[in-house]
Amino acid sequence: MYRSATIPLDLTREGTIERLEWLAWFTDSAIRIPGTSRTVGADGLLSVVPGAGSLFGAGLSLYVVAEAFRHGAPPALLARMGLNVTADTALGAIPVVGFLFDFVFKANQRNLNLLREHLKDTTR
Repeated sequence: MYRSATIPLDLTREGTIERLEWLAWFTDSAIRIPGTSRTVGADGLLSVVPGAGSLFGAGLSLYVVAEAFRHGAPPALLARMGLNVTADTALGAIPVVGFLFDFVFKANQRNLNLLREHLKDTTR
């Protein structure tokens, strides 16, 4: 009999925030630009690949929104998060402009902060 050696996924709030912190860092801020205090992540690098890179980045970003949905975020919050992803995807798809846009607009960091606020408000 085969037994899977996978590690169970921590579905608690703390586990979710921990996963999303790593994802937001990886997609938005993983690489420091030499000689500056600015960072860019995988999302910015993916925007170099026209179309496909932006769509892949959007897929990663939608995971944050899906986790917010799973934790009971209200429709208005999900819509705001969706707008962040849409703006990041649409502007990120424009050559050169998209790469520069990713320096200042960190959609996953923004959405993670929105989710943190929601979770903080629902535990009171």
